[in-house]
Amino acid sequence: MAYDADLAERIREIVAVERGLSEQRMFGGLAFLVGGHMAVAASGQGGLMVRVPADQTDALLRRAHVTPMTMAGREIRGWLLVDPEGVRTTRQLQSWVRRGVDYVKGLPVKGLPPK
Repeated sequence: MAYDADLAERIREIVAVERGLSEQRMFGGLAFLVGGHMAVAASGQGGLMVRVPADQTDALLRRAHVTPMTMAGREIRGWLLVDPEGVRTTRQLQSWVRRGVDYVKGLPVKGLPPK
């Protein structure tokens, strides 16, 4: 399954102002990276893949339209898949995208030595 190009464009509009933003095709989708860290992606499985603090994963999984991100049959803590129904409105999408972007902005920029 190819990623949803309309969803990718909606994400792009939200993250366009971020410093250190890049896009990269990966996992059959289109990922949006900030400071070299993947924050969100228009998933090749459909919907939105979003990075969250691992300790928030369980609480966020209780929300409607949210499932664990799995790769090769393994759940990836700190990553969620939000079904298309969960990002239908701009408000819904913006909330998830901001969550992912804000989290990775707190991580050290890749390629730079730690302070």
